[in-house]
Amino acid sequence: MSGAPAVDGAPATAVPGWAVWSLRGLVLAVTLLVLAQPVLAGLFVTGDVGMLGLHGAIASFLAALVFFQVVAAILVWRPGRGPAWPIGASVAGFVLVEAQSAAGYARAVALHIPLGVLLFGLSVALLIAVWSPGVRRRRPRRGAER
Repeated sequence: MSGAPAVDGAPATAVPGWAVWSLRGLVLAVTLLVLAQPVLAGLFVTGDVGMLGLHGAIASFLAALVFFQVVAAILVWRPGRGPAWPIGASVAGFVLVEAQSAAGYARAVALHIPLGVLLFGLSVALLIAVWSPGVRRRRPRRGAER
């Protein structure tokens, strides 16, 4: 590590905590809601028709939450000088949530279920990745190595 002073208990080579924790919190919330969706769908299929409305409402909320997740990923990357890969993963999640919602509202179950499985896998993988120490490492400034 460099001899740079620590800020907020983290070394100066780390992405600011507010940026990382915003992204981690949003990814955690998205993952928990994604995990709740098949439960609600299952309850609907077993006869609790009110769960379909909640399933749709959570889908709409998920779209907004994933949008804010994209913003948080950009904040980790740009002002925080962290890795850029969370942006791509978050944008993929946003597109997937929108496609999933469209398939659900169109009652295209043959597409809706596989997209849900893919969204589940992406959410869990992203959750594991953003909790890894690598997301806190800063990229070097341009020209700093010259």
